[in-house]
Amino acid sequence: MRRDRGSATVELAVGLPALVLLLLFGLGAVDAVLARMQCVDAARDAALASARGGDGTSEGRHRAPPGAQVSVSLDGQRATAVVRVTVRPLGPYLPSVTVTGSAVAQREPGT
Repeated sequence: MRRDRGSATVELAVGLPALVLLLLFGLGAVDAVLARMQCVDAARDAALASARGGDGTSEGRHRAPPGAQVSVSLDGQRATAVVRVTVRPLGPYLPSVTVTGSAVAQREPGT
C-alpha cells in the first residue's frame, strides 16, 4: 500500500496537460468551423449581390470575417464568389488553417 502513495498525483500531473491540449485543439477546431460558416455566408451574399448587378465584393467583405479575401467573377450567366481567410486557432506562433467558402448564383436577366 505504501508504494501506491502519490500515484494519483503523478497520474493527474501527466494527464492534466494532455487534457488541456486536447481542449485547446477542440476550441481551435470550433473556431475554424465558425470561420468557414462565415466564409460560406459571405460568399453567398457576394454572389447574390453580383448576380443582381450590385457590388458583390463589398457585400462579401461586409459579411466576411476580419482579414478575409473576397473575389467575385462573372462568367456568362453565373456569378461566382470565393471568400478565403487564414485562421490561427491556437495563437500566432502555431500553424494556421486557411478556410475557404464559395458560392455560385445565376445572373438576373437584364444585368
